[in-house]
Amino acid sequence: MALADVFDIEKKKVAEVELNDAVFGADVNEATIYEVVKMQRASRRSGTSATKGRNEVSGGGKKPWRQKGTGRARSGTSRSPIWRGGGIVFGPQPRNYAYGVPKKVRKNALISALSLKVKEEKMTILRDFPMEAISTKAFQKVVDRFGLTKALFVIDQDNAVLMKSSRNIKNVKMIRSEGINVYDLLHYEHLVLLEPSIKKIEGALLA
Repeated sequence: MALADVFDIEKKKVAEVELNDAVFGADVNEATIYEVVKMQRASRRSGTSATKGRNEVSGGGKKPWRQKGTGRARSGTSRSPIWRGGGIVFGPQPRNYAYGVPKKVRKNALISALSLKVKEEKMTILRDFPMEAISTKAFQKVVDRFGLTKALFVIDQDNAVLMKSSRNIKNVKMIRSEGINVYDLLHYEHLVLLEPSIKKIEGALLA
């Protein structure tokens, strides 16, 4: 088990905590990370693009001209795909792009992403984050003190004060330990864990 420093919000070292190597010191498997990120991005696609076929376009109820005798090609409706304003042939329709990957692969990818943050020295552990009142300014001071440019904060339980204090800060996101995911870990440069969330993450990934 590796030891990691634990800080308070004044950036003073207050303790050390053991990190389970099976979660924070594993080999980085880039293939599983790629698969899970691709799955997450696909699940976030709206899939709402749509076009109208010839039976959905308004108008076209009347035959444009009689069948024979005009010298022109026969035509049954002005909503034909070859007419301007006609329906679209094989156009996109609303669909769900989401798909799943095995639970074991998702766990392996999350472990790889966490281990990568440790190896890159981009993970910070806080003993706690005491705030009595909602204050974006006070939260920003802590972010600046640790030199965090793009940070993902992980807390162990709901904390309305922290959530509301951080939500208007650019490039900062706060989630509960249950919501930690590979895409966010890679999207944000720095990872900040509240100490109690470590045991929750380890417990979930080693179960």
